[in-house]
Amino acid sequence: MFERIDYRELNSRQQENYNFQKVAGQLADYGYNCLRLNDDWQGADFLACHVNGNTFLKVQLKGRFTIDSKYIGRDVHIAFLDGDECYVYPHDSTLEAVLAKNIINASRAWQTTRAYSWPRLSKWASALLEEYRI
Repeated sequence: MFERIDYRELNSRQQENYNFQKVAGQLADYGYNCLRLNDDWQGADFLACHVNGNTFLKVQLKGRFTIDSKYIGRDVHIAFLDGDECYVYPHDSTLEAVLAKNIINASRAWQTTRAYSWPRLSKWASALLEEYRI
């Protein structure tokens, strides 16, 4: 009845659902209830509401570490899984930190699309995101 699935065999929508459930489960340990949205609302795939009744996060779910100019000024957090690790980081301040490192500023991807993502976390990225690992 219960047989583990191979994530790689899921289609993109199934992977997004899987990732949402995994991230929501991690956030539950920190007192957040996650509410999935039917469509991106103000750049968010879901809302994370803390039990204190005062903290609400708009969260965009990604498959990897991502920055994208379309999220600037939207008070969005980005969540992604890296193996067994889960990260939820504030987009705008993380973008500023990445640009301050001058790692992607002159890249063609950043220059043309104003978006950049990393399939794997490098040492500098792991260090940058450490405080957002849950």
